[in-house]
Amino acid sequence: MEGSNLSRSISRSLSRSSWRMEGVFASGRYSRRTSNIDEDEEALKWAAIERLPTYDRLRTSILQTFAEGDHARPNTLQHREVDVRKLDVNERQEFIDRIFKVAEEDNEKYLSKFRNRLEKVGIRLPTVEVRFQNLTVEADSYVGSRALPTLPNVALNIAESALGLCGISTAKRRKLTILKDVSGIIKPSRMALLLGPPSSGKTTLLLALAGKLDNDLRVRGEISYNGYKLNEFVPRKTSAYISQNDVHIGEMTVKETFDFSARCQGVGTRYDLLAELARREKEAGIFPEAELDLFMKATAMEGTESSLITDYTLKILGLDICKDTIVGDEMHRGVSGGQKKRVTTGEMIVGPTKTLLMDEISTGLDSSTTYQIVKCFQQIVHLTEATIFMSLLQPAPETFDLFDDIILISEGQIVYQGPREHIIEFFESCGFRCPERKGTADFLQEVTSRKDQEQYWINRNIPYHYITVSEFANRFKQFHVGMQLENELSVPFDKSKGHRAALVFKKYTVPTMGLLKACWDKELLLIKRNSFVYIFKTAQICIIGIIAATVFFRTKMHQRDESDAAVYIGAILFTMIMNMFNGFSELPLTIARLPVFYKHRDHLFHPPWTYTLPNFLLRIPISIFEAIVWVLLTYYPIGFAPEASRFFKHLLLVFLVQQMAAGMFRLISGVCRTMIIANTGGALMLLLVFLLGGFILPKRDIRDWWIWGYWISPLTYAYNGLTVNELFAPRWSKPAKDGVTPIGLATLNNFDVFAEKGWYWIGVAVLLAFTVLYNVLFTFALMYLNPIGKKQAIISEEEATEMETGGNSREEPRLLRPEPNREIAPQPLYSTDGNNTREVAMQQMSGRGHPSGMRNVDSMRDSTLGVSPKKGMVLPFQPLAMSFDSVNYYVDMPAEMKEQGVTEDRLQLLREVTGAFRPGVLTALMGVSGAGKTTLMDVLAGRKTGGYIEGDVRISGYPKNQETFARISGYCEQTDIHSPQVTIRESLIYSAFLRLPREVNNEEKMKFVDEVMDLVELDNLKDAIVGLPGVTGLSTEQRKRLTIAVELVANPSIIFMDEPTSGLDARAAAIVMRTVRNTVDTGRTVVCTIHQPSIDIFEAFDELLLMKRGGQVIYSGPLGRNSHKIIEYFEAIPGVPKIKDKYNPATWMLEVSSIAAEVRLGMDFAEYYKTSSLYQRNKALIRELSTPPPGAKDLYFPTQYSQSTWEQFKSCLWKQWLTYWRSPDYNLVRFFFTLAVAFVVGTVFWRVGKKRGSSSDLNTIIGALYGSIFFVGVNNCQTVQPVVAVERTVFYRERAAGMYSALPYAIAQVISEIPYVFVQTIYFAFIVYAMVSFEWKVEKVLWFFFVSFFSFLYFTYYGMMTVSITPNHQVASIFGAAFYGLFNLFSGFFIPRPKIPKWWVWYYWICPVAWTVYGLIVSQYRDVEITIFVPGENNQTIKHYIEDHYGFKPNFMGPVAIVLVAFPVFFAFIFAFSIKTLNFQTR
Repeated sequence: MEGSNLSRSISRSLSRSSWRMEGVFASGRYSRRTSNIDEDEEALKWAAIERLPTYDRLRTSILQTFAEGDHARPNTLQHREVDVRKLDVNERQEFIDRIFKVAEEDNEKYLSKFRNRLEKVGIRLPTVEVRFQNLTVEADSYVGSRALPTLPNVALNIAESALGLCGISTAKRRKLTILKDVSGIIKPSRMALLLGPPSSGKTTLLLALAGKLDNDLRVRGEISYNGYKLNEFVPRKTSAYISQNDVHIGEMTVKETFDFSARCQGVGTRYDLLAELARREKEAGIFPEAELDLFMKATAMEGTESSLITDYTLKILGLDICKDTIVGDEMHRGVSGGQKKRVTTGEMIVGPTKTLLMDEISTGLDSSTTYQIVKCFQQIVHLTEATIFMSLLQPAPETFDLFDDIILISEGQIVYQGPREHIIEFFESCGFRCPERKGTADFLQEVTSRKDQEQYWINRNIPYHYITVSEFANRFKQFHVGMQLENELSVPFDKSKGHRAALVFKKYTVPTMGLLKACWDKELLLIKRNSFVYIFKTAQICIIGIIAATVFFRTKMHQRDESDAAVYIGAILFTMIMNMFNGFSELPLTIARLPVFYKHRDHLFHPPWTYTLPNFLLRIPISIFEAIVWVLLTYYPIGFAPEASRFFKHLLLVFLVQQMAAGMFRLISGVCRTMIIANTGGALMLLLVFLLGGFILPKRDIRDWWIWGYWISPLTYAYNGLTVNELFAPRWSKPAKDGVTPIGLATLNNFDVFAEKGWYWIGVAVLLAFTVLYNVLFTFALMYLNPIGKKQAIISEEEATEMETGGNSREEPRLLRPEPNREIAPQPLYSTDGNNTREVAMQQMSGRGHPSGMRNVDSMRDSTLGVSPKKGMVLPFQPLAMSFDSVNYYVDMPAEMKEQGVTEDRLQLLREVTGAFRPGVLTALMGVSGAGKTTLMDVLAGRKTGGYIEGDVRISGYPKNQETFARISGYCEQTDIHSPQVTIRESLIYSAFLRLPREVNNEEKMKFVDEVMDLVELDNLKDAIVGLPGVTGLSTEQRKRLTIAVELVANPSIIFMDEPTSGLDARAAAIVMRTVRNTVDTGRTVVCTIHQPSIDIFEAFDELLLMKRGGQVIYSGPLGRNSHKIIEYFEAIPGVPKIKDKYNPATWMLEVSSIAAEVRLGMDFAEYYKTSSLYQRNKALIRELSTPPPGAKDLYFPTQYSQSTWEQFKSCLWKQWLTYWRSPDYNLVRFFFTLAVAFVVGTVFWRVGKKRGSSSDLNTIIGALYGSIFFVGVNNCQTVQPVVAVERTVFYRERAAGMYSALPYAIAQVISEIPYVFVQTIYFAFIVYAMVSFEWKVEKVLWFFFVSFFSFLYFTYYGMMTVSITPNHQVASIFGAAFYGLFNLFSGFFIPRPKIPKWWVWYYWICPVAWTVYGLIVSQYRDVEITIFVPGENNQTIKHYIEDHYGFKPNFMGPVAIVLVAFPVFFAFIFAFSIKTLNFQTR
């Protein structure tokens, strides 16, 4: 015992004594002992374990289970030895549930025991201290309208970057300083919080500390961990950066995601720690506590497929309820947004890293969940001495109080850094005080802002003047905390103090085989989850195989002469090309998974090859199966050479072609990295492989400058191998027309194929080599290329000039503002001139007026700020109330739950919900996650597309009618869906022109738009492009305000808002809430669901509808001043604890009404509410509201939409036109592609039009025309799909809002394509026509142009049509690709029409490509009387030959023209019809 005492006294000096919890430990050890027998039994088992060799000892522990006893001996405790690697799922689950009943309390108990166990033997945990000194980060930004991505601008940018390479610079770019000379220390075992307004550089600071900054940024200063610089160890393994973007594989469940992450990150030093611990405990003779020992051993084992640490993480993040739900993405319904956020966090913390840099992990979580999670992290920090630096948007006061240190950053400078206790004191020393009932965090974010600063000024005797961020930063250096910090930073970190184990010096800590196995298991899982795609592909191959077999049917296939052999070659080509295109579906699948791969790669989860190898190997069996199916279906029915050996050789080549193609498409996706570029780059690569494969253009006709292409095209070898295999069969040895050469050889010579048997094996070897090469290159591409997409800061012209006129930072009026409410762009920008750094900080978007006193705004102050309380609405509207009684909502029982044995058919999401919303009253819908807030709102707003709704909903006493209701209501969705390519102002104009009634003239509409923009404070951003969420364009909070504005310009009477403040920091939330409040004050009815309101936000509401899990109401009524009404209601319930002083009533209310509280009090809050007087009052109110007031009329509109069809069409066309003009990645890419194809075709078929000697020349020309138009067409078809798909999500929102009917929208989209296709055709047609040198007759040139134009058009519309009839563009591209094969087969190139069997000729007539080829050939050759040489037949004139051999009648141009116009019209009609009738959005 002395030994342990000694070590204890040593360790006591090492650790902070506050965590000595011997009591906990002791009671834990003896409380569950039932008798001495158990104790002895356990001691014996421990003794046995002690005697095992170290390896086994570290893997064996004792699991305590309660055995079911009989009457004599009730439940007895059993101890059994277990191998911790072999615990099954139930044992693990039971163990976790037993130890961590209530996440935060039991987590603390467990960690204290863990800490004690280490301290008993005097082990100290390694810690990490992160320092950063004089860190400055700068970027370049564009100025002015050059930042808008229109086609000319992007073309200019490309030209400029080309010039830039030569060293000529032209653009207006400014230097933008993101972080300015910041220094600080993040200490172990102290929770550090990073606060700051949006775009103040928080994410940049975290990324810099994690060693993940973009290489384009210029970084100065130094960052060190324990005194080591970033290049001396592996920072990405030592620290984990948790991003604010949730990137996950949608098809994996939460638990699978965590397991994969845990297997990749390994156990770090846990195992070494355990070994040392076991050694010291053995020496000291200490027996550990069983549960603790089991947990420590289980979490220290490498290579277990599903570790206990995963179960632990799921538990503390509160994800154990959804661990078997898939994460989900746009296509698959998965876990909720808040849960997805927690998955992002959990994915990193299942690893062994103890240094966590967390970026806004609380977005979308309610405050109680955030509190729980931060509390767990706090325990981890304090008890295991981890280092955590976390930035939060809206920390509630109780969450804020969990942190030890605060770093406040604003405009790229650190304003305060140090203990939480001194921060208020620091600002008071500067003259600012935090008011009562105001969260400290909210105060801190506003006090540095120009707009909000004044309200916190203490000393009214001294006139207030704005204190800049730099002044705060300088005052902080004089403040005692700042001075202490400077002293600490001046002493370098003593490396001898730090433990080497704290940092990671190896890139991958898990053995390579372990990583490979983890990736292998994940791939296998994903193939199972995506089995639909593979089944679909196989089915597709079967269908096309059957078609091929019946087209080239053996009864029609003869072996008489060379022309019969040519048909066999057609069949061989078709086989080869179909199997080549079969790999095309790899493209979208691979690209969709790249973002996740990049995330894993950057976190150093696994080396790229462990991802590509399983990817390649696991698809081989699928490919073998597909090849066998294809060959079985086609080989004998077509009547290829009957010998068995040739059958298997054919099969081998087909399989290799598939593998080669899959490898090629993988490589394309790895290099191109986005769908649009991949479609283009991929198609170009294919075109070259295709044209130069020696089958469209025989080798002898390929020009010298392209002959290298022939040798590197994999299809050359496949084609040679397959034809040699077939034509050397015995049955082709009959002599040909010349009586000497066998038919087989003659045909090979005609087609210019190498007539040697050995070419089969050369083909096999080369295809194999290509397969390996492509996969290796794919691996390299994944290793070295980074995801595409750059954020570029944008500043408008006025702002740039304004920044230059800004005075010195010491002076009072720092900016000369032309008008009172001009705001400046949201990022700091510094311009130097001479030696005086003029520092112009651009203000954050922020409020005018008083956020805390929203309701009783001091009118004096308002008029001085130019804000009138009831402002911003010139147009009259009719105030309406909404009442609903006993609303129930059911959905069909999900299949997963049925599998678990649930018998009911329907799942009820809302139960008997009753309430009312009135004009001028702001109602909050609240409840824990999953209470059905959004569901209720969707049901009331009529946005649900599925499920069963019961109950009575009335608008001002009349039953609700969805058609009219859509006209008078607005709905702001939680996800802000807007057309990415338009500016804010254009979005609003578009909404206003479509939704305001006809009586309002255009001038008033424009005025109204400006007023709304003013109301939601977006004036200064009116020309900013909306962009895609999280990628480009507006910040979340600006996007949120745009969503509200878009609904407001419709002048609605009732507005629903789904979580208007989620994802915003306190200040942005205050702006949005001020917008909402302004709206309510105009007399509208507004309802918001809300997640984690701060006190300010919560008390801005007038009424509250509170729901609990299961969709029941537990409170509905007024809030009262300072929320006293709701507090009184809950405190009146016996057993409910009183609210603490300064505590947020919203958080308190959710806590006291939680399920845990219900269990504790043994009551149901919903039942309690139904017995209350409040409920009776509400019932009476609803009865009153459900009868129309005297003299009121039901809502009636003469038409469904406010604008006529023509007006709708004009507005839609205007927006579509802008979208197209600003989509360079779509249009420029398409133009570039067409240009490239035109030049490739022109150079490959250089002056072929002049050669008219033999029929094979004619074949070549048909191949050339067919190939080029087919490729450009398919590219149009593929690139238009994502564009239409993105616009379609916006369309769903706008149609649900009653903006327009589907027809004008569809016609507008169809029409905006025409000018682009027209331009594309002009240069395509003329380049090709000139380079292939056809006849220069006006009529022939025009026909060529006409046929090309309509061919491109029908391909584009075909692509639009496929999107409109499928749920998403991935399915659309697979569906579209299914028909390319048929278009190919029946185009008249592989098998001429006269040789197509009767039962398939009808398809030839409905195949659009066939008509294109028909039109091109006939228009060129219908009047040419030159004779040509036809092998194996008599010579004929060209005119006669095309009629005889291809069946092209010379006088058939009229019908061809009509049909070519009909195809695009037909596809466009189907597109419009499907957009109108099909809805793939499920809510």
